[in-house]
Amino acid sequence: MIIVIRALRALLKFNGIFTLCVLLIAAFSGLSRAAGVHDLPLLFDARERIAKPDLSGLARLRFLTTVDFPPFNFIDQSGKLSGFHVDLVREICRELEIEAKCQIQAVTFAELQPALEGGQGEAIIAGIGISPELRQRFAFSRAFMKLPARFAANRQAMGGDLVVSALGGKPVGAVSGTTHEAMLKAFFPAFEVKSFPTRDAMLAALKGGAVAAVFSDGMQLSFWTAGNDAANCCTLLDGAYFSQRFLGEGLTIMNRKGDPALTQAIDHALLELSRKGRLNEIYLRYFPAGIY
Repeated sequence: MIIVIRALRALLKFNGIFTLCVLLIAAFSGLSRAAGVHDLPLLFDARERIAKPDLSGLARLRFLTTVDFPPFNFIDQSGKLSGFHVDLVREICRELEIEAKCQIQAVTFAELQPALEGGQGEAIIAGIGISPELRQRFAFSRAFMKLPARFAANRQAMGGDLVVSALGGKPVGAVSGTTHEAMLKAFFPAFEVKSFPTRDAMLAALKGGAVAAVFSDGMQLSFWTAGNDAANCCTLLDGAYFSQRFLGEGLTIMNRKGDPALTQAIDHALLELSRKGRLNEIYLRYFPAGIY
């Protein structure tokens, strides 16, 4: 099941997401974990060992990405390629001790796969969802992050009872025809689901109190509830929901099937970054208010 990447890219068209990302990162930069920020869920077993392959014969490791997936990859205010993925690439290369051989290049989303197949890069880090068809053509690293579904609720409509269990008998919004609508109906069959044609219509209904809550992508909802458009009407409810069936396997790094040593090297680096807490540090840098 492909990650709902198209929905995430729609953030670019929603209230200037780049500006919002920058402002929120700055506003929450001093937020401590004691204030309720949830760390990145561990996807690696700390007891696991993945051997580091010999990369002495590697002439170059160029990662391909895009500029239209903030806060994962975007052009910052100084004109530089920035984001979670960019910082992660730097840490992977540092962990593998091949910083001098590492590069990162931005292309359009449509150019990613042809560029990889044509040898213009060795790996893609751009939020491409794993599908059976892609599994046949490419290799993928272990997932380093999963994007959850979350509930966002209208404070007034909930009457101060801001828990998922209080949604029984209240209308809950979702965008019609999306994986999140299907997931909501599968996970919470007793809920009264109200479908909307667009995300904008769904959020307008939430803000106006026409629905008590909505169920959607946790990353988008975290930025929206903290932004000016929400005007403090709404908040995320506790609980991050995951489903490989509906939301895919998570964010990974894609490379050619003929480079098994590279796949293993990236997995080794991701495991070490997770174990040492550096992966979580990057997450908190770009999601200081948390999405889980």
